[in-house]
Amino acid sequence: MTVRKLLLAGGVLLVSASAASASGFQVNLNGQKNNGMGGVGVALSLDQAAMFYNPGALAMVRESGVQIGANFAFARNAFIPETGGGQSNLRNTTVTPANFYAAFGPKEGKWKFGVGAYTPFGSELHYANNWEGRYALTDINLRAIFAQVTGSYAITPQLSIGAGLVMLAYGDVDLQKDIPLAAQNGAPTPHITLNGKAKQTFGYNVGIFFKPSDKLSVGASYRSQVDAKIEGGDVRLRDVIASTGGNFTATNFSATLPLPATASVGLAVMPNDKLTLSVEANLVYWNVYHTLDFTFSGNNGYGTTPGLVGGSSTSSAKRYYQDALCFRLGGQYKVTDGLTVRAGGFFDQSAVKDGYVSPETPDADRIGLTAGLSYDFGKHFGVDASFLFEDFMKRSQSQADLVNNGTTDRVAGTYKTTIAVPGVGLYVKF
Repeated sequence: MTVRKLLLAGGVLLVSASAASASGFQVNLNGQKNNGMGGVGVALSLDQAAMFYNPGALAMVRESGVQIGANFAFARNAFIPETGGGQSNLRNTTVTPANFYAAFGPKEGKWKFGVGAYTPFGSELHYANNWEGRYALTDINLRAIFAQVTGSYAITPQLSIGAGLVMLAYGDVDLQKDIPLAAQNGAPTPHITLNGKAKQTFGYNVGIFFKPSDKLSVGASYRSQVDAKIEGGDVRLRDVIASTGGNFTATNFSATLPLPATASVGLAVMPNDKLTLSVEANLVYWNVYHTLDFTFSGNNGYGTTPGLVGGSSTSSAKRYYQDALCFRLGGQYKVTDGLTVRAGGFFDQSAVKDGYVSPETPDADRIGLTAGLSYDFGKHFGVDASFLFEDFMKRSQSQADLVNNGTTDRVAGTYKTTIAVPGVGLYVKF
């Protein structure tokens, strides 16, 4: 296997980090109240997090306020190889997606202005040493922090619209894998690391919110695709000897990673002053992952290669992701003036087709159950708490599947994942 092929196999990992509460590597933990209600939000105007779920609903949030939240995702991932043998598991990791929102405007006015920061994509996985898929992945850490500036306007007391300018403010990836080259005299297994930072880039978030009565509201929103562009990422080889590494000189890579768009519609009913129920559907446009192109600098280590021009090579990697639907249901009940309790659930379709499952995205159809509460300490301060348990269906693929699909950079076997995510938030209203 040439070093060029090893780099391609590693480069594919850049777009495939699984995370909690949404298919693929999307994260849907961007509002603490919403987290406790199964992730619904597009037909609700609960608090300042509305600017993420539906910017049109922000104008209907009466109070100005500031809030901050954090979640702590604990994943348990198990893999059993097709060839038999023991079960491999993730080493313990904790992923901490966070969010911040602030919104201001007259309490009885028609407009609201807000700013926010959140983490809609990201993951961290660390597999056990010497596991069966170590030539596909040993470790990955993917982070993406978005910032959003939002304006929302109530056209009538029942109808409001909003839009947000979204920026990929910070993104980076660090991934590692062993490479199947001979070690020398008992030296450690050769290892490759790719590390890069994404350029700042922009997208948008728009929505409309309609509340014809005190007992009904509907909403729709659209978050655009944002392309994360990595240029000049670092390529580092460890423990590769000259006889196997050849005259390898590549030290950098570049790639464009499309972070997909999402369209959402929802409906909420309020049978009385204490109870709110909401249903929602999200469509994530994962089909943008048909193929991915990578460019590497320098020589591939094995002399002349077709397509190698001017000391650099380009390669295309199969992904063939499919659009994925998620259906959500949630509710809240105001127990007292200070205490509100919440519960919900969702069913999320996998974005990864059969025969394309990889260690960095052990994706599968999944079911999530949630609970949460809020407690107000007086008129201005309060705390939110939430909990999510997510159960992935077992997902298997054979070596024949991988050969037929041309995806032998992955490993045949069965994956099973569960995730538990407690979260907490603080808010100030004024």
